[in-house]
Amino acid sequence: MTEAQGGVRGWAAARKGHLSRLRFTSLRLRLVVVFGLVALTAAVSASGIAYWLNREAVLTRTQDAVLGDFRQAMQTRAGTLPAHPSQDELQHTAGQMANSSQRFSVLLVAQDPAGKTVYGSSGGLDGFSLQDVPKSLRTAVNKQQDITSGNKYAYHLYWQRVVDHGTPYLVAGTRVIDGAATGYMLKSLEPEAKDLNSLAWSLGIATGLALVGSALLAQAAASTVLKPVQRLGVAARRLGEGKLDTRLRVSGTDELADLSRTFNDAAEALEKRVEDMAARDEASRRFVADMSHELRTPLTAITAVTEILEEELEAESGSMDPMIEPAVRLVVSETRRLNDLVENLMEVTRFDAGTARLVLDDVDLADQITACIDARAWLDAVDLDAERGIHARVDPRRLDVILANLIGNALKHGGSPVRVSVRLSDAESGEGAEIVIAVRDHGPGIPEDVLPHVFDRFYKASASRPRSEGSGLGLSIALENAHIHGGEITAANSPDGGAVFTLRLPRDASALTEESEKDTGKNGNAS
Repeated sequence: MTEAQGGVRGWAAARKGHLSRLRFTSLRLRLVVVFGLVALTAAVSASGIAYWLNREAVLTRTQDAVLGDFRQAMQTRAGTLPAHPSQDELQHTAGQMANSSQRFSVLLVAQDPAGKTVYGSSGGLDGFSLQDVPKSLRTAVNKQQDITSGNKYAYHLYWQRVVDHGTPYLVAGTRVIDGAATGYMLKSLEPEAKDLNSLAWSLGIATGLALVGSALLAQAAASTVLKPVQRLGVAARRLGEGKLDTRLRVSGTDELADLSRTFNDAAEALEKRVEDMAARDEASRRFVADMSHELRTPLTAITAVTEILEEELEAESGSMDPMIEPAVRLVVSETRRLNDLVENLMEVTRFDAGTARLVLDDVDLADQITACIDARAWLDAVDLDAERGIHARVDPRRLDVILANLIGNALKHGGSPVRVSVRLSDAESGEGAEIVIAVRDHGPGIPEDVLPHVFDRFYKASASRPRSEGSGLGLSIALENAHIHGGEITAANSPDGGAVFTLRLPRDASALTEESEKDTGKNGNAS
């Protein structure tokens, strides 16, 4: 069941990917659609006009030829009939008239000597009949017109196109001048209709080919326009990934070539700027590292002297002059502070240079935290909530640095009692379980404007008190040590009052050390 669901999800994801590439916001699809609509409009308009013109020309040509033959036959054949012909005479004359080259059917109507209406059809009794002639046409044919200077004949030839069972016909009728016979003609236009249908199909095929051609042309045009744009997008992504040596090949003198040149100029300027900034940053780190190393030599001597002075202060003999005792205590305190600052600076330079490494060991977290608190004489000020038996594979020295900075910061700024709690994340038995260590104080909390900066180097919450016992690097170093473990430290204010620093570390950081060793090996081989 799981495999089936996975297959369905994979198919759905692939289908979604194809649809996303065909979304209407795609420039390629829009170009194809626009080209197709323009070509379709032009082809349909041209085909419609061509069909209409050809249709009128074909029908008019056929109609004129048929009507001319019918008129001529009425004059030469029906005009020779007596005033009151018999049905046989009408039948014979209709047959002669139908033998025209146009092959139309003829119906003649007249009155015999007895005054009875008789009919003569070229198709016999079951052929062309008066019911096949529209009533309006019969009325127009039999209506006598007044003779005027503009109208020389009392009767005229009338015609009409009709459709019977899907077949078009031409129906015409007229009356013999000074005669008694009225003639009607029926001509099938089916051959012309077939020709026009063939023409329509041809025009439709031509329209389809034009649409396909326009789509291919749009695809070619889109490729010509979009390929440089796609290359620009790929180059921009590579540039965003940090590959600052990315450049575009410039060809031509159009707008796209100008865009490529502009991109190359911007990339070159960005690369130079980043190189300059990297050089300045490297110089700054080197200066801090060199300065820290240079300070250690005189600081070692100063520290030795201050230790002697501190022993004199603590001696019961009272050999220290009371007048200079405050100055000596100040020197001792500031020397310690300077020593801590130098050590912190050297640690920061190791992080910046990427040379900091983990030395892992299996530790019991409760024992590790207890040792950290005991070494700094904080047992009376810290409340530890940690069960024994929670083991983790971490760097003990770096974890001690993290805990010392977090607990020391809580005691200094929040006041005791400081509560330290240890727990595991929800996946306690899984390999991906996390260690969660929370350090909470009962002080006033951290101001909201200070929270985003508590881990910044040398950040002072109060500008009016720039000097303090700390160096301003403790929380920053703690955060770097958490990062090198693959963990994180967050700061927040507890709803019950006080600040809470939460340390999250993976229970086993071995994978990080393996990746670090691989990266080191690759860099060594590359060099």
